[in-house]
Amino acid sequence: MKPPRGKNRDPKKAARFATGGPARDTHSNPLIGGVNPTREPRLAPSDPRPTPPEQSAPLPKPTGPLPAETLPLILEVAPSKDYALIDSGDGEKLEQYGPYRIVRPEGQAIWSRALSEREWTDVDAIFTGDTDEEGLGRWRFPGDPLGETWPMAHDGIPYLGRFTSFRHVGVFPEQGPHWSHMERLIREAKRPVKVLNLFGYTGLASLVAARAGAEVTHVDASKKAIGWARENQEMAGLSDKPIRWICEDAMKFAEREERRGSRYDIVLFDPPAYGRGPKGEVWQLFEDLPRLTALCRAILTPQPLTVVLTAYSIRASFFAIHALMRDAFAGMGGRVESGELIIREQSAGRALSTSLFSRWVAQ
Repeated sequence: MKPPRGKNRDPKKAARFATGGPARDTHSNPLIGGVNPTREPRLAPSDPRPTPPEQSAPLPKPTGPLPAETLPLILEVAPSKDYALIDSGDGEKLEQYGPYRIVRPEGQAIWSRALSEREWTDVDAIFTGDTDEEGLGRWRFPGDPLGETWPMAHDGIPYLGRFTSFRHVGVFPEQGPHWSHMERLIREAKRPVKVLNLFGYTGLASLVAARAGAEVTHVDASKKAIGWARENQEMAGLSDKPIRWICEDAMKFAEREERRGSRYDIVLFDPPAYGRGPKGEVWQLFEDLPRLTALCRAILTPQPLTVVLTAYSIRASFFAIHALMRDAFAGMGGRVESGELIIREQSAGRALSTSLFSRWVAQ
């Protein structure tokens, strides 16, 4: 289920749980809590970073052969009954979320629309207004006013869609291939599997893992996002599944787990470009990602399955995070697969790239 950003920032990541969690987030979304699905305002360069109460011990540098590699790997989401990218262009996208057709901004859609103006105006909701750090965006409803939430589903898992001031609706459909891959690994393991979902947003990945039989720890810096995720768990009929919901800064949580010897078979982390944790902890992707990646390796079990990193709205190539992941998992064997997540358009078949990713897989 993956925010604020500046005008060039994705609300999902910016408003997500900065270092605690999206969508996705540490954002200051009034609907999504604290600062996180989506995230907190970007800091000005002059903003001082708070001094940590204690210096974290450096982690040992990995040694040994680098994992094998696959790149580029393009993971694609095609139109389905649950979600479809109907058309895109002129800086916007036309989407179908369950019963509703909505229009939202999309900076990468620099091409022309394929469908007529009539198709673009026959919609249920349109996101308008500013999308800056304050999350002042608004939804306009051309027909009957819609409620704040509505029922949605992903692969048979019901959840709540929600119109937020950061233009997100509670799910990032492009993550579907990662969730399917994770579910397959859990089911094929034929043993108990522990999953850690950092920056967990509204919890769809956690629900997919729990449905497959895993014990899940879901971490996000936004209390509202955690509350939304709990609602989704109840709506999905998975309240009896073992999911720990933790409102915490992601880096602090990972460091504590490393010190106490807690270990996981699968780690998902989807950090924002900028954000804050629940106690004002500052997250800046290029400064903090290397250490968090190293921690994700350090808290793996002796027989791990996969570690998945997704990065949105950053000025970088997937080659950058690919190199980071290969270095971090030196000596572990396996393979690092990196590329982009894309959504295939229904109208003209164009590919809309949404994010970069890199994942280490044991086999």
